[in-house]
Amino acid sequence: MTSQAKYFLSSRAAGAVQSADSFGLVSDLPPVAAPKISAGRIRRFAAFLPCLALLAISVACSNDTKAAPTKQEITVDPNLLTIDPPELFQTVKVESRDLPTELNANGTVQPDVNKTIHVTSLGSGRVVDLKVRLGDYVKKGQTLLVISSPDLAGAMGDYHKASADEALARKALDRAQLLYSRGALAQKDLEVAENADAKAKSDQQTAESRLRVLGGDPAHPSTMIELRAPVAGTIVEQNVAGFEGIKSLDNTPNLFTIADLSNVWVVCDVYENDIGDVHIGDPAEVRLNAFRDRVFKGSVSDVSRVLDPNTRSAKVRIVLANRDGAFRPGMFAVATFRSRKQNPHFVVPATAIMRLQDKDWVFRKESANSFRRIEVQTSGLSGGLQQIQHGAKAGDELVANALAFSTAASEQGK
Repeated sequence: MTSQAKYFLSSRAAGAVQSADSFGLVSDLPPVAAPKISAGRIRRFAAFLPCLALLAISVACSNDTKAAPTKQEITVDPNLLTIDPPELFQTVKVESRDLPTELNANGTVQPDVNKTIHVTSLGSGRVVDLKVRLGDYVKKGQTLLVISSPDLAGAMGDYHKASADEALARKALDRAQLLYSRGALAQKDLEVAENADAKAKSDQQTAESRLRVLGGDPAHPSTMIELRAPVAGTIVEQNVAGFEGIKSLDNTPNLFTIADLSNVWVVCDVYENDIGDVHIGDPAEVRLNAFRDRVFKGSVSDVSRVLDPNTRSAKVRIVLANRDGAFRPGMFAVATFRSRKQNPHFVVPATAIMRLQDKDWVFRKESANSFRRIEVQTSGLSGGLQQIQHGAKAGDELVANALAFSTAASEQGK
């Protein structure tokens, strides 16, 4: 063995001895002070080398174990869109303008309650002639229907009896006055005759009044009640048909409802959070489904002081003139209220708003070619504008044609 080889083996053995000594395996050995070690000692500890190597590897693994690296997930924002080239789509800025507050509300056309009359019959019986129908225009005093009434027959009989009693009492009084003037009758008997005549007249007047209330005429005895229109107007409700029985007044509905439709009401439901924007005297525009190309002008005449507990809305009334009869009770209407006070509003062209899944969206420019889709709350304005109530602010740069931009972005993403 050469000297170089002996030196290499001695240095390796010295290192092994030191490692074994650190674990208490060779505590009886003297410390290695020099690289010169005898060949006997090298052969002596050669058997320990594999064990020491395995022990060193296990210690190193227990102290220096590291977790394996994991793959990092990449998150894509679905609302951030990139399109090339961005010059294909123009942008507009959200502007702040002082405009009156606009509010749309649904409503119905109703007759003016102050000019609406419910027609009833005070006598029961059976209809023998129905002269008008629902929707007819009637004049004041026009006959609506004819009723054969036993109540009227009884009232007519009572009137005739009262008239006969009054005639008899009047003759008795004339005779008593004649006898009293000649001294043949006492004054108390004359007073009895005067009292009987007064009672008979009172009974006759009562019977005549009841007869007239039921619709009879003392000068023309009849059992037929002719029900007449108390006012001129349009029949907007009918609850009776021909040959139908009519009950007493306390358990039968009104037979007809007559309304003057020269002026009508448009009654709208305004929700609780919008009531503060509507005031008496504010101008209003009304549009009807039957006349889509016409706009009717009016003003708010009343705002209900009571909320509907089910819908949390208040009734708002608009009075409109109905000279040509275009308004009919029951028509569906949409009213637009405009406040007299102007407030700042964020406005954009209506094309910048995209309606998708019952929500309104805009595309705000984030960088040169990236745009973010944002949900906004809007309300309509006149002149092709939309008010942004929430989601965007003044100065934001939005895509002018949101629908075309969304289509183009979808095509590029495929």
